[in-house]
Amino acid sequence: MSSHGPRARARPLPLCSGMHVLLTLSDRGRLVLCSSVMGALSSCTHVPCPPPAPTGAKRTLAASSSQPPNGLEPGGQPLKTRTLSGMASKTTSTVTPKRVAHSPSLQSLKKPVIPKEFGGKVPTVVRQRYLNLFIEECLKFCPSNQEAIEKALNEEKAAYDRSPSKNIYLNLAVNTLKKLRGLGPSTVQGLSKSGGRRVVSHEVVLGGKLAAKTSFSISRPTSPRVEDLKGAALYGRLRDYLLSEDQLKENGYPFPHPGRPGGAVIFTAEDKPPKDSSCRVCCRCGTEYLVSPSGRCVRDEECHYHWGRPRRNRAAGGWETQYMCCSAAIGSAGCQVAKQHVQDGRKENLEGFVKTFDKELPEDAHPGIYALDCEMSYTTYGLELTRVTVVDTDMQVVYDTFVKPDNEIVDYNTRFSGVTEADLADTSISLRDVQAVLLSMFSADTILIGHSLESDLLALKVIHSTVVDTAVLFPHRLGLPYKRSLRNLMADYLRQIIQDNAPARTPAPACTW
Repeated sequence: MSSHGPRARARPLPLCSGMHVLLTLSDRGRLVLCSSVMGALSSCTHVPCPPPAPTGAKRTLAASSSQPPNGLEPGGQPLKTRTLSGMASKTTSTVTPKRVAHSPSLQSLKKPVIPKEFGGKVPTVVRQRYLNLFIEECLKFCPSNQEAIEKALNEEKAAYDRSPSKNIYLNLAVNTLKKLRGLGPSTVQGLSKSGGRRVVSHEVVLGGKLAAKTSFSISRPTSPRVEDLKGAALYGRLRDYLLSEDQLKENGYPFPHPGRPGGAVIFTAEDKPPKDSSCRVCCRCGTEYLVSPSGRCVRDEECHYHWGRPRRNRAAGGWETQYMCCSAAIGSAGCQVAKQHVQDGRKENLEGFVKTFDKELPEDAHPGIYALDCEMSYTTYGLELTRVTVVDTDMQVVYDTFVKPDNEIVDYNTRFSGVTEADLADTSISLRDVQAVLLSMFSADTILIGHSLESDLLALKVIHSTVVDTAVLFPHRLGLPYKRSLRNLMADYLRQIIQDNAPARTPAPACTW
C-alpha cells in the first residue's frame, strides 16, 4: 500500500484476546488510532500477539473471518460507535464501595494522662503504664469507652491513695489488674471478639491452635501440702525451721542472765559507757533531750521525724536514698510532727523477765503451735506492751487483750500499734497478768511463730527459744541489720495485702498462712 495513493481503507488490527484497534491513515499519511478500548487494556493481562502474516496484496494482518465489510459488526452498528459507548460505560459506571463508620480502636482512643507530681511517692511513668492496662481491661466489659476510662481512673486513684510507697503501689496495681481481668468475658475458646477486637486466650498463647482441644497436666511431688498438716505432723514439720542458738543470739533474742535471777542478756546489745541518766536520744529523730526523774521531758520540744525507713532507689547517674514515707532525701526535715521526743528503752532495762519451763504431756499430744504478736506504745520509760494477740493453727484467736503499761503513756504510737486512748481507758490488765497467762499456755517446747519475734518477747519480758521467725527464714538481700517487712513478704509470697490503710491490724494470723 503506497503512502501517496488515495486514503486507505481502515484495517482492523487484532490485539490480544479478540480486542481490536482500528488504525487508519490520516491526510498526511500517518497512522492514527481511531478507536480503542483503553479501559479494557488496563484490566487485561498481556498476551503475546500472533506473528504477522506474510506480506502481499491488500489484506488484513490477522482479521477474523466473521468480520463484515465496511467495519460493521453484527447488529449493523459501526465498531467506532460501539467502542466509544463501551468506553463511556466503563468510565461512568464504576461501583464505589460503601463507606463504613470508623469504630475507635485502643490506639486511636484518647487516653487520659496522669499529671506529673513533684516528689511523688510513685513515678508518673509507672502510674501511666498501669492506667493504660486498666483501660484495656475495662474496655472488655464496660458498655462504653467513657465508662471504661472512668472506672480505670477510679481504680488507679484508689491504688495510689492507699499506697505509701512505690512497692506497695505495685502490689496493689497487680491485684487490681487481676480483679479487672476476672470481670471480663470468658476467653476459654481460642479467639473471641470483645469490643470489636480479637482477644487471644491464654491457652492459645501457650499451646497454639490445638490448645483449646488438648488437655495439659503437670506432675508435682506427692508430698502433703502445709494446709493438710495438722497437730503432731505440723509440729514435726515446723521443727525443721526452728532458729538455732546462734541465730537467736545474732538476732537479739533475750537469754537468761547467768548471775542475776529475773534478768536477761542480749548478745547484740552494744556496750556503751554509762552516761547521764537524765540525757536520752530520741529513737525517731535522733535528737538528744533531757528528762526529769519521772521520765518526763524537761522542755516542751516538738519532734520532727520520718516514720518511713530509708530506701535506695535508682536515679540518673547512680543511686539515691529516700524515705519511704514521703520520698524525701536523707537529711531533710521530718514529714511528721509529734508533741515530744521518745525512746525505745527495751534493751536498757532487762529486769523482770520470766522463762517458759518444761511440762509433761500425754503421749498422743504435742506441745502446741501458736502465732504471737504484740503492740507497744511510748511511755516515760520507753516502749511498753499495750496489746498482745495469740492465734492457733486453726486461725482462731485464743488470747487477745489490751494491757495497761506500768508507766505513763506519752505517745500511743497509733500509726503502727493501732492502740488509742479509748482502748486503754477501762483496761486493768498488767504485764504480770499477761506473763502468767502465757506461761500457763506455753511450755519450753511450744513453737511460737512471729515476725521479728525478739521484739515481741522483749516487750513481754519472756525468754523462749523454740521459735520460727519469718524475718530470719526470709532474710533481706543485704543481710543484717536489714530485715524484710511482713507486709512485703505477704505481698510477694501469698499475694495478700495487709496493714493497708489500717492502723490496728495484728500480723499474727499472717505468720501462720
